[in-house]
Amino acid sequence: LSSRRASESIGTMAAAAGAEAGGLGLGETVRELREAYEGGRTRSLAWRQAQLRGLLRLLKEKEVEAFQALHKDLGKHHAEAYRDEVWVPLIAWPATAQVVPEPLGVILIFSCWNVPLGLSLEPLIGAIAAGNAVALKPSELSPCTAKFLDDNIGRYMDPSAVKVVQGGPEVGEGLMEHRWDKVLFTGSPRIARSVMAAASRHLTPVALELGGKCPCIFDAMANARDLQVSVNRIIAGKWSSCAGQACIAIDYVLVEERFGPILRELILVLLSLKIKVLKSTLKRFFQEADHMARIVNERHFERLSNLLKDKSVAPSILHGGSMDAKNLYIEPTILLNPPLDSAIMTEEIFGPLLPVITVKKIEDSIAFVKDMPKPLAIYAFTRDSKLRRRIVDETSSGSVTFNDAVVQVNYLQPPLDRSSNKFIIAMALPMVDLDSSQYAIDGLPFGGVGQSGFGQYHGKYSFEMFSHKKAVMKRGYLIELTLRYPPWDESKVTLMRYLYRFNYFAFVLSFLGLKR
Repeated sequence: LSSRRASESIGTMAAAAGAEAGGLGLGETVRELREAYEGGRTRSLAWRQAQLRGLLRLLKEKEVEAFQALHKDLGKHHAEAYRDEVWVPLIAWPATAQVVPEPLGVILIFSCWNVPLGLSLEPLIGAIAAGNAVALKPSELSPCTAKFLDDNIGRYMDPSAVKVVQGGPEVGEGLMEHRWDKVLFTGSPRIARSVMAAASRHLTPVALELGGKCPCIFDAMANARDLQVSVNRIIAGKWSSCAGQACIAIDYVLVEERFGPILRELILVLLSLKIKVLKSTLKRFFQEADHMARIVNERHFERLSNLLKDKSVAPSILHGGSMDAKNLYIEPTILLNPPLDSAIMTEEIFGPLLPVITVKKIEDSIAFVKDMPKPLAIYAFTRDSKLRRRIVDETSSGSVTFNDAVVQVNYLQPPLDRSSNKFIIAMALPMVDLDSSQYAIDGLPFGGVGQSGFGQYHGKYSFEMFSHKKAVMKRGYLIELTLRYPPWDESKVTLMRYLYRFNYFAFVLSFLGLKR
């Protein structure tokens, strides 16, 4: 008892000292950690190996002090501490083990308004394939699609286990009052915070798909064909994805400063310019207003309009900018170097406005992207293998796509285009392997990192997200190592130490009494 009271007294003093050293001290700790990571120190293989070797040296050189601390804190005998605190291989040998996926239970899916069918069905497929019951809450901002799902899901699926719940924010809030086994939310960070706060009351795990400002790094093209193909794909990745109202749509483009004037002339279609690709392609793709999706509602139309009406932004408009409030239509608009502190460059645009930002060297785009919150996707058009490697190694995002945009996510992959049920069967039976070439894109996970979200789904990753990987171990009764049980003595510690060091020969000799 006296030892325990002494331990409590030491703990109280330590807590008081920690509180006194808090505040600015904690901020300094966090700052140093952030600097160490952002500086790239933790990424190299040599650094990781050195830290793990240091940890091994700690366990070896400070073993006595560690066991003394455990004894003071918990009264543990050093043999028990060695068994529990230090991994000892073969302590439970022989045994068999496997990982068994099991359904999480009852799932709540909040889908979005901009891809209201695809981003309702894809996570639904994964949740059902994993064996869960599902409530699907479509967005009230796409009411016709929500009604379509409500009218038909129950006709084709088990209505007692798969339900569609329609309604506005108050319905969503009401759903979050209940306990769920997992929630998937697709939408804005503002609402995501409310979803997480409500889920925390029941300790419900949450997956968030949010978005962010997805950059496009546009390097110099070697020939006219590469330029045309790149422009086609950039335009498609921006304006043909629900008029830019998509979480993975290109938000802004980064080009070298020396190409800025060329781009300006390109957009203004000066006759003396050799290449008039961007504007001509825009005109060819969107000959009619109804070839591009409209803005979802008046509130979002006004938000986008205000981005362009900003007095500091308006002079940077090079192409487009016309608006039709009655039809909720905004012309594809290109801006050159709007102020970096303006709303159009600090908020996710989520609309048909495309800022083009110039950097002195294309390599500087990496630092530019790193200074922004982590995006859901990074796109880069380049043939430079070194630049590609740096983008992968030095930036963080949900995904990276080279020389194309948006294609890494195929929203309507199941089973609309498939001639067989192989895909659905494979999702329901995750041990089945799919042909890697046929399903190359389907095999990529989709999800964000940091402020662009967390949790990954798409194909087999949807099954995994809505499953619990249950560890199952089975032992027999033939062999029993009594060294794991008290009463404790030094001989048992010696045997465990041999196992820890993989010195099985010395273990056998000592176990048989042939070595002291």
